[in-house]
Amino acid sequence: MSKNTSKKTVFISGGSRGIGAGIATLLASSGYDIWLNYKSSEDAAQAVKKEIEELGSNCTLLPFDVADEQAAQDALEPLLHNHVPFGMVHNAGITRDTLLPMMRRDEWDSVIDVHLNSFFILGRIFSKAMLSQRQGRIISIASLSGETGQAGQVNYSAAKAGLIGASKALARELGKRNILVNVVSPGLIETEMIEKLPLDKMLPLIPLGRVGTVKEVAGIVRFLLSEDAGYITGQVISANGGMYM
Repeated sequence: MSKNTSKKTVFISGGSRGIGAGIATLLASSGYDIWLNYKSSEDAAQAVKKEIEELGSNCTLLPFDVADEQAAQDALEPLLHNHVPFGMVHNAGITRDTLLPMMRRDEWDSVIDVHLNSFFILGRIFSKAMLSQRQGRIISIASLSGETGQAGQVNYSAAKAGLIGASKALARELGKRNILVNVVSPGLIETEMIEKLPLDKMLPLIPLGRVGTVKEVAGIVRFLLSEDAGYITGQVISANGGMYM
């Protein structure tokens, strides 16, 4: 395995839409090459790839289910044999919101799989590769729901809270090898995930009085990948407009 001495590469899970796509394009505009994972949104992923290439960066599309360990290994290990990305951004996520008394087991399992079990799968693959390089950044995209809990989101809150705890533990494990692990925790961000929420009732709960933008979340990720963040690890940086402090 060899270090990339010029352009740095970042892997992003769930990168075809929303926050993941925003992170991918902002990082590309800042000079990073992108490994873009997605599960089924082929057209959207191709559109992001085109935008990244128009920005002058390279984009490798990696279609696989992040909760499928064999699929992840098959897609990533041949690439990692030749090149180890500097960063891994674990952004893939789904919601299956309902109150716990009515929640089906598959609604619990699928959310835990996509957010948390996939962190085990991807985190193990990338951290093992980064150890040989003695450098790297791992960034998890969590949620305000994982910090404070939200009614109707017991599964999602559990998964995101688990992601925060796992990231902090991994930061302790990898710190001596110069691999930094941090969490970005968005609140209400302007994506399709909040389209059905009663924003008129929720905005008064936000001191800044508005939802956040994808670029505001992506900017934190860019910072955490930069040299300026070289002494930051095991931290949760919240972007929620003050909705939770």
